[in-house]
Amino acid sequence: MSFLNVYHDHDPEQPLLQTHDGERIASELAAHGIRFERWPTKADLAPDADPKVVLNAYDEEVERLKAEDGFATADVIGLTPDHPDKEALRAKFLDEHRHSEDEVRFFVRGEGVFYLHLESRVYAVGCCQDDLISVPAGTPHWFDMGPEPHFTAIRLFTNPEGWVADFTGESIASRFPRFEALPTGRGDAA
Repeated sequence: MSFLNVYHDHDPEQPLLQTHDGERIASELAAHGIRFERWPTKADLAPDADPKVVLNAYDEEVERLKAEDGFATADVIGLTPDHPDKEALRAKFLDEHRHSEDEVRFFVRGEGVFYLHLESRVYAVGCCQDDLISVPAGTPHWFDMGPEPHFTAIRLFTNPEGWVADFTGESIASRFPRFEALPTGRGDAA
């Protein structure tokens, strides 16, 4: 289940806002230039579906985003709980960082949490199947896929070679609740 928890950046214990309402999530994020939308499920895709099959299923939506925002390419990434490097892959994006281009993810299946550090607030955005999030270039954020990652996502790029994390060196991410402590849709904490 999609969710948004908003915290003051100095108080990770008490959310200022909590919602599961998709329209409210989209509205709150749009005020900061962040796109959040829900796409209709196109097909019952297997967890190990070929990336070409996944991209073909969402071709209309992907092409729309390419036309609207100038993206050049799209690919598919996924991770399962049995991946031998899951801990290292999770740790890779748990610290606050920025990118020189937008970070765009559409969740075909599974879930993950984007944490956006916007002014004096942290927005924890729980994304799940059918959610699209587009984090603008330069936005400080981090991503948590959880200790047992389970997702397939379409990514869009203007330049995939240039998509590199620029870490801020701030320790803020370590102070906020991780994936497993948030309402990710698996019956976890509310």
